[in-house]
Amino acid sequence: MTGAPASAAGGPSGARRAAAGPASGKAPGAAMGRGAARSAEGGAPGTGGGGASEGDGSESAVVDAQDDGKPPRGGKLAAAAVNQASVWNVANLLTMLRLILVPAFVALMLADGGYDPVWRSLAWAAFAIAMITDLFDGHLARRYNLVTDFGKIADPIADKAIMGAALICLSLLGDLPWWVTGVILGRELGITLLRFVVIRYGVIPASRGGKLKTLTQGVAVGMYVLALTGWLATLRFWVMAAAVVLTVVTGLDYVKQAIVLRRRGIAERKAALEEKEA
Repeated sequence: MTGAPASAAGGPSGARRAAAGPASGKAPGAAMGRGAARSAEGGAPGTGGGGASEGDGSESAVVDAQDDGKPPRGGKLAAAAVNQASVWNVANLLTMLRLILVPAFVALMLADGGYDPVWRSLAWAAFAIAMITDLFDGHLARRYNLVTDFGKIADPIADKAIMGAALICLSLLGDLPWWVTGVILGRELGITLLRFVVIRYGVIPASRGGKLKTLTQGVAVGMYVLALTGWLATLRFWVMAAAVVLTVVTGLDYVKQAIVLRRRGIAERKAALEEKEA
């Protein structure tokens, strides 16, 4: 009866708190400081308690994870999901669709000897879808930051594959002279190689003439894929002629730009070396 009052000693619960305090290794002052800070941010106890308690619990979980030196749960899975999403995006899916359409187009184009109007119409539909996806995949990749290494490699391959397949099929069937196919494919492959040669000095930007060339080629080849007769057959001849002219003119323009870009790059490197030596 002469012991300390319950209010001073804290009773059995107070003894347990006193024993747990040193074991936790946390200073009472620090705990009081954090409690005061939470009271100042969240208001007086009992006001807005739901939001404050949820926030404190999440913060303590993050702090504990950082203190233990362990990565957050699911971190590796999240990183893998991000990497997978960076490849399997809508722009790359359109490019993959265009690659898949290449063998489908060839099969439809050469079905039943290659002269059946129905099969030729189906082949035209496949070619048209491929050309339309070509207009959108690059735009989507640049606008929504979906540019990937896969897209940089696969997109030009898909473009050349569908156009080359159409031109070769038309020449095999006798609908288009082989020299036209040779000029267009030779230009496309030559400019692609030229871009890789001068890439160390800079990038040759796409010109309006190049875009017009691509559009004209697509329209002309599409008209040849269809089994057209009469004045439409005459019209497609002139459209293809315009496409060949644009192919040659824009190809020469790219060669000129590549020469200028290379000379400027060499001059800049030489000036940088002279300045460094001086």
